[in-house]
Amino acid sequence: MRPPARRAHAPSGFTLLEIVIVVAILGLLAALAIPAYGRVVEKARIAQAIGDIKAIGQNALAYELENGRLPSGLDELGMGSVVDPWGNDYVYVVLSDKGKGAAGARKDRFLVPINSYFDLYSKGPDESSALALTAKSSQDDIIWANDGGFVGSGAQY
Repeated sequence: MRPPARRAHAPSGFTLLEIVIVVAILGLLAALAIPAYGRVVEKARIAQAIGDIKAIGQNALAYELENGRLPSGLDELGMGSVVDPWGNDYVYVVLSDKGKGAAGARKDRFLVPINSYFDLYSKGPDESSALALTAKSSQDDIIWANDGGFVGSGAQY
């Protein structure tokens, strides 16, 4: 009588095919997740810029109440070193010629100035801007408009 034959055990581990399938699945997940992550990061930057502009604008208005005039620059507010989420300085311009036709004022699609006292904005992710909000370079700007009644992207104004 012979002893029962031992069954040969397959070596434990992964086959090349299994590893290729796992790498393909991970690549597919990364291809889907990375663009979504980029969109979330960009939304967070826009939200931060909106918050910064609201704070700067409110500080400028408070400064005017205390001193009887608007600050000539962000340095007077102690905010000269504040940069937007894309690493650029915020643009603050006092409008000396108040009302319609103010030189250097940001303008809406009807070429009417969007603010009465000062303009405040971030040039946005493209780091360029134009005075007219209808210009392509101004569409991604984060703006203070209607004397603080609107703060958001130039495309939404």
